[in-house]
Amino acid sequence: MILFGNLLLAAAEIVNALLNVYYWVVIIAALISWVNPDPYNPVVRFLRTVTEPVLRPIRRIIGHRLGPIDISPIIVLFAIIFIQKFLIRSIIEIAYKIKGGVVI
Repeated sequence: MILFGNLLLAAAEIVNALLNVYYWVVIIAALISWVNPDPYNPVVRFLRTVTEPVLRPIRRIIGHRLGPIDISPIIVLFAIIFIQKFLIRSIIEIAYKIKGGVVI
């Protein structure tokens, strides 16, 4: 059971690290969108490629209810925080209980 607990703990920490990276990618993409960037810039293209699949469905649901303000990045950031604080933390606690150790 210790092996499964360690596997679960490692997977949760990797997902948490990836969510941290994606959190900052969304923030950078939102900040860059304020300055009318060159759409052919490789950095801008990468940011749009990575963030649009997540932001587009939220924009479709919300629409333009707040006028020109796009709050979809804020919603994504809140979702990431919720996943980190609730789901990932719960998985880490389960992993420690499986290992029979103390929960941090």
